[in-house]
Amino acid sequence: MKVHPMIKSLIEFKGNARGCVYTEALNGIPANLVAPYVTVYMLALGISEPQIGLLLSISWGFQLIMALFSGVITDKLGRRKTTLIFDILASSVQTLIYAVALNFWYFLAAAVIGSFIRITQNSWTCLMIEDAEPDELMDIFAWIQIICLFSGYFVPLAGLMIKAYDLIPAMRILLMAASISYTLKAILTYRMTKETRQGVIRMQATQKTSLFADFKAYKGVLKTVLHMPSTLFTAGIMTVMSITTMINGSFWAVIVTKKIGIPAENLVIYPLAKSVVMLIFFFVVVPRLRHIPFRIPMAAAFAAFGLSQFILILVPANQYGLLMVSMVLEAGSLAALSPLVDRLTVMTIDASERARIQSMLYVGIILITMPFGWVAGLLSEQAKALPFVLNIVLFIIGVVLALLAGDQAQKEERLAAASAG
Repeated sequence: MKVHPMIKSLIEFKGNARGCVYTEALNGIPANLVAPYVTVYMLALGISEPQIGLLLSISWGFQLIMALFSGVITDKLGRRKTTLIFDILASSVQTLIYAVALNFWYFLAAAVIGSFIRITQNSWTCLMIEDAEPDELMDIFAWIQIICLFSGYFVPLAGLMIKAYDLIPAMRILLMAASISYTLKAILTYRMTKETRQGVIRMQATQKTSLFADFKAYKGVLKTVLHMPSTLFTAGIMTVMSITTMINGSFWAVIVTKKIGIPAENLVIYPLAKSVVMLIFFFVVVPRLRHIPFRIPMAAAFAAFGLSQFILILVPANQYGLLMVSMVLEAGSLAALSPLVDRLTVMTIDASERARIQSMLYVGIILITMPFGWVAGLLSEQAKALPFVLNIVLFIIGVVLALLAGDQAQKEERLAAASAG
């Protein structure tokens, strides 16, 4: 019997790819169980809405700082050790503080400690992909997305627990369990992986220098990046994805309930449909993209994403079916784009400076994305469709960037072939 290529790739993962992918469910399942209820839990403990907003702003501020230092810390400690230390801090310790929280100050401490996730984001990505074969990259990133989607189906269990034990006791139990799961995931990832070849090189290079001396070297790395068009195009694509994801996450429910008139209790239909469509795409479409140059499929996915937003804007009141068409287009586009963008990021970043370049990209993306939440809010206040008009403009930019990135990649391949010849 022929094994599906995605299942085959999962079975054949080796080394760090296996250690990172196989343990991801220990992160995805608890995260999906507690995430939808954290804000409600905070309100139940007497945290006001302005205080929640303040905590969010403080968290983003510290995340910016951590993203800035993530590259030098990852190089100095190594990908493997950095992931272990800061995974436990950012996930296990933060969740444990949530579990025992009594007032605002507990959540403030959790917000600061949770910002270390930006360091783990960098080190874990390097650990997972640096020693992987190029042909594996699409499948690695696709499986991370698939595990996250499957983990979302556990969300109803949290609702059942809250119904049985009441909100605060149930959340304390779920958060304690999540903290244990995160810790287990960090330890297993550490045990199942080894330091990458590039990680060893960077640890040796930074062994005798201070953290701040390494940080000063960012200036030279930045100059290098500014002369690498392929990396700049990739940064632009990542920024488009970051802004549009934030707008959709924050304002989709607003336009659907306020403009289209779908009752809030019926919204759950659409995220479930989105998950199903994305899973189908991951198993049916993504394997076919593995060996195709990313230029055309990425541009097509951005165009389809923009079409989904255009349909969303035009959906008449109470038209469930047309709204579902928009959601299906969005889900399919996102399923195709996510692994393509991840693969492009790996391909266009200089492997010898991956950690520091990723650090700079994360900082730039955070800085550019942050104001767009406020901008989208102002637009939504004027008309519920306007944030999605902004999305359409951004997706058009995404199409252009995808085509430019593809052309640049082909140009670099020809130059490399000419040099080799």
